[in-house]
Amino acid sequence: MNDLLLVFNMKRSTYYAAMRDKTDKYESEKELIKQIFHHHKGRYGYRRVTQLVRRAGFILNHKTVKRLMDELGLKSCVRPKKYHSYKGIEGKAFPNILQRNFKASGFNEKWVTDVTEFNICGQRIYLSALIDLYNQEVISYTISHHPTLNFVCKMLSNVFDKYENLTGLIIHSDHGWHYRTERYTQMLKMKGVTQSMSRKGNCLDNCMAENFFGLLKTEFYYMNKFSSVENLKKALVEYIDYYNTERIKIGLNGLSPIEFRAQYAA
Repeated sequence: MNDLLLVFNMKRSTYYAAMRDKTDKYESEKELIKQIFHHHKGRYGYRRVTQLVRRAGFILNHKTVKRLMDELGLKSCVRPKKYHSYKGIEGKAFPNILQRNFKASGFNEKWVTDVTEFNICGQRIYLSALIDLYNQEVISYTISHHPTLNFVCKMLSNVFDKYENLTGLIIHSDHGWHYRTERYTQMLKMKGVTQSMSRKGNCLDNCMAENFFGLLKTEFYYMNKFSSVENLKKALVEYIDYYNTERIKIGLNGLSPIEFRAQYAA
């Protein structure tokens, strides 16, 4: 409990005063919930808050935490609408090998990728991200002022350089023009990777990548004001690091993607 109080800067005097004051039997729990909620900048809903409250030693179920958050007026953000990218030139399409089977039994089995954009100060910034479905970690990404082919291929190169061979891996994308070029498809073939694509016009086939972008826009982009493009880019890098290393996931037993990877390695 002491470690968690330090993480969220909760004063001991506040904690113990709340413990003594029984006019509200949940006063100390409410104070901790507020600390957790604001530490994560409103990004956590009641399920993730429940996980951290339990780590602190309080035995509360998710329904009680939700009720206390409602009383405190604490509510996580709403999902934003999806960004629709430019389709570009037509190239070779690939079948939908993934078939919405987003469960993986280990690392480097199924990766998903997509591109999204941000508009700041009249300029557009693009993010290309690659996500491992086993722990939902962003394993590679690039940020650019232009959605060029090189921008997407560099994202692949950054992670491919770590492996000699990736036979058995499936990389799934939508029908974006980047993924239909010869350069992109050859990069996958050289590593033994199987390429999979969503059915045309069916965004649900790549919903895991879109879910990440939705989360990113909700928790990061729409919650902040950026004074410049460079300010946005720097903050974007910081958020992705936070997402990978600190942001817990219910499906990962309350661990962050990096914590889950470390547990797997151990």
